[in-house]
Parts: sequence; structure tokens; C-alpha cells
Amino acid sequence: MPIKIPDDLPARQTLEAEGVTVMGEADAVRQDIRPLQIGLLNLMPDKVRTETQLARLLGATPLQIELTLVRMTDHVSRNTAQNHMEAFYRPWEDVREERFDGFIITGAPVERMPYEEVNYWEELRQILAWTQTNVHRTLTICWAAQAALYHFHGIPKRVLDAKAYGLYPHEVHAPASPFLRGFADVFNVPVSRWTEVCPDALNAAERLEVLASNPVTGPCLVDDPAHRMLHMFNHLEYDTETLANEFFRDGGAQLPHRYFPEDNPSRRPLNSWRAHGHLLVGNWINAIYQTTPFDLATMGMAGSLEAL
Repeated sequence: MPIKIPDDLPARQTLEAEGVTVMGEADAVRQDIRPLQIGLLNLMPDKVRTETQLARLLGATPLQIELTLVRMTDHVSRNTAQNHMEAFYRPWEDVREERFDGFIITGAPVERMPYEEVNYWEELRQILAWTQTNVHRTLTICWAAQAALYHFHGIPKRVLDAKAYGLYPHEVHAPASPFLRGFADVFNVPVSRWTEVCPDALNAAERLEVLASNPVTGPCLVDDPAHRMLHMFNHLEYDTETLANEFFRDGGAQLPHRYFPEDNPSRRPLNSWRAHGHLLVGNWINAIYQTTPFDLATMGMAGSLEAL
């Protein structure tokens, strides 16, 4: 089934060229079906690239999805054209009375700052609390995953001695999890972050399950069923060239681990994580579909995954 996005969103042309089925607004109105309502709070600097990456994964799932792009209310993006933000993004204050089947919160380039010093921290705390009443299931990525664990569980983060950066194999610890259906026992994931959640605090937290991890970079996926949240610390949504772009942007300061063939930056990297990115998002959407209420007025009530 297709994903419904605005007709003139830049991501549309990219997705259609890749064979992703994209539905126009007029076509969506004619279908007698309730699409899943998915919100994307995009905190990344390059919003067009990030919205394309996530829309690609959402658009490959077998259900009709209506994507709403959301931004922080007062924070002004310095890396995305203001006309793009005004045309396609809604401030959270405008959607806070609405309800969503699923909500995605991305990472942000503020991970080495204390949470309380991030200028939109208080609003993000409100959004995280809001997901408990107005969202059925939430997926957090990278810094947002760390922030959510700090907000709900008091789990602090710590700055790493060196950037966790590259392509790392991760082991599945919970093969029966509905979010990991179809996963290989070990799968590659792009990693790009300067911080990690403190392992002792994570291990001591109640009702959190580490679904996959790497011995060097730590947890990758953490399930938080009490808050209907799935936390991903790394980047299965990344394009093939994303880590390469970071490498050259930063002047080649640190070679990403096992990413370039033979560690040669002149060679094009091979994408070994694409399938698992699709699997993860597809499994997450399937979990939403099987437990979300049809009536949006009851959105936010807990849905059990035990029967999945």
C-alpha cells in the first residue's frame, strides 16, 4: 500500500523514482479506508534527507499511511529552507490535540549537551509526556532514544572518549520479539554518535528489554512496553552514502569502522543494512496495526503485544 505525503514534498520525486508507491492527496480521499496516522518529529538538521529516509521505509509497508511532518514550535531550523518548513511542517502546538497511531522522533546534533541546556528540552519533555495519551506507539532514534530513557526512567548518558562511528554487527537477544521478526541472528547497523546511555543504569531499569546490541557500541534496540516505545540508538534508516558524507564533511578526521571496502574512502560502500531497516519499520507498523484502536478518540491506550 502507498504512503500519503503532500503532492509537492521534495521526497516524493525521490521515492517514486525508487519504486515506492506514493499516493496523492486526491487519490487518498477516494479510498474508503482509515490510513494509519504517523507523525514524524524531525529534529535533524537536513530535514529533507531525513524525511525521505523515513518515508521510504514507511512507504514500503503493506498498509496505507498518512504522514504528518512535525517540528518544535519555537525552534527555527538553520539548515532547512524556511519556505520548506512552512509548507510541509506543522508546529507541535498545532497537532497536540490530535491523536496518532504511531509517532517517530529523530535524533538531533545536540547529544554532547546536557539535556537541560537544549533550547527545546522543555517542549520535548511535554511531547514525550503527550505520547502517553495521544499516541499508540512511539519510535525514538539516536539522541531522542537517549532523551526518552532519561525522561521516563532517569537513565543518564555519558560522552564517549571517541565517536562510535561506522558499521557494526549487532546480535539479536530477543528473537521472539515482534519487532525482530525475520531478522538475522547478527545484522549490520550504521552507528554515528558521541554518547551512550550509561549501561549500569539501563540494566538496573525495570521493564526495559535490550533487543539487540554490539559489545563495542552497546545497545541498539531497547523495548519499553510500559510506555509503548521502541528506542533505536543507531541508524537503520541511513542511506548508503550517509556515513561517507559525514566522513568527508568532517575532513576525514575519523575513518568509519568497517564501512568503506578495505577501509578505502575512495571506494563506494556497500549497503548491508537496508533489508533490516525495512524489516524493523515494517514490524513496528504491523505491531501498531494489530493493536491500535479503530476509533482515534481512544488513541494512547495501551495495546498488548503478547498476542503478536
